[in-house]
Amino acid sequence: GDMVLGALIDLGLDPDWLCGLPGRLGLSDVTIEISETSRCSVRAMKVVVRLGRATEGPGDVSDHLLKGIETAGHHHESHQHDALHHGGGEHHPDHDGHRHHPHRHVGELVAMIDRAHLSPPVKEKATRAFRLLADAEAQIHGVASDNVALHEVGAFDALVDIVGAIEGLECLGLDEVYSRPVALGSGWVRAAHGVLPVPAPATSLLVQGLVIGPDGPVSGEATTPTGAVLLRVLSQGELPPGPWRAIRTGWGAGGRDPANYPNALRAVIGEFAESPTEPLVVLATDLDDLSPEYLTPLRDGLVAAGAIDVVSWSTQMKKGRVGFRVEALVPLPKADQVTEAFFRHSTTAGVRRWSVARRALERDHWSVVGPSGEAVRVKTLHGPDGPRVKPEYDDVIAAAERSGQPAHEVYRSIQQRALGIVGMKAAALESDGIIPKKESIR
Repeated sequence: GDMVLGALIDLGLDPDWLCGLPGRLGLSDVTIEISETSRCSVRAMKVVVRLGRATEGPGDVSDHLLKGIETAGHHHESHQHDALHHGGGEHHPDHDGHRHHPHRHVGELVAMIDRAHLSPPVKEKATRAFRLLADAEAQIHGVASDNVALHEVGAFDALVDIVGAIEGLECLGLDEVYSRPVALGSGWVRAAHGVLPVPAPATSLLVQGLVIGPDGPVSGEATTPTGAVLLRVLSQGELPPGPWRAIRTGWGAGGRDPANYPNALRAVIGEFAESPTEPLVVLATDLDDLSPEYLTPLRDGLVAAGAIDVVSWSTQMKKGRVGFRVEALVPLPKADQVTEAFFRHSTTAGVRRWSVARRALERDHWSVVGPSGEAVRVKTLHGPDGPRVKPEYDDVIAAAERSGQPAHEVYRSIQQRALGIVGMKAAALESDGIIPKKESIR
């Protein structure tokens, strides 16, 4: 969490905003220290959260209380602490004093988030993060999540880390977060109640559903529960295929400074670059036990779930049965939703999936007045030889029914009217010198 805050500050967030966050959360005794440092000769920003004289960081072994049972936090060989499993490596001189600090139930922390002056999306994500942390710790210790209580120093530190990371992204105007596969580390962590394998128990639960990657040069713990839960509530997974442009890079320093690798989190602000092709997914299935009259509801369900286009055709299946192949062209982020729609609206037992790239013409959507005064939607495709105009089928049928004219005549009339409008627009642009003659409208 503190490494995320450091990286956000390095990306351009106002340090005064972060220093003012504890006050907005009602943490009058909490202060923030921000400094520039280096990790393996890489410049990075370091953020430290302090409660009075106490601080959470490498070397701390802080305790949390679970339903009246005191269990020591894990002695982590990692770059940062966590509210449930705190950073470690060597004994900290304030360790004994930490045992006398009060504890905070997760419900208290959620109430503090709810009272704070934060946007609704920040409150929702931060609350979800603490619920996930509490559920993980409760599952490990066999208690109810409502009974999970955290050592006050670690609890307030996690509150600043989690809320700060979520609100910091909002302040930077970043609404999409992607991450590489997660490194967990290797080896063991030492706790007061024994030696535990990496990842720590809470981390092992919180990374469920995330893509796990190689550990690289890291020995010890590479991902803490705070880091894992931030990925759970913020990241949309790996970056979608396609070109993108890096705009700015920030580094957030961890507590330790190993000699063989930079113990820092790198965050990159980027934007998707324009490309002549668009990455898409094709989802397909074969059906031999669905009546053809229910293909239309299936198509409607797939389109409602996000499919760009749906096609079907007859095919011959095993044992000579006649069936249907149904294919949907889908944007990558909608692939799972459309897959669920296949299962919901058809009798299929499986859906195939493969990636494709599509190059599409620029298009405009507008409307013209129909024969009875209604609006008829028109689509214009800007091809290499000029614009192509096509009235929307559903609007043509509705206009024909209202006017009593044959549908094909309404279509031709609307198309001619639309082509005239497009031609007048092109002539006006040419006369103003906006586009060269014989060039299509863009």
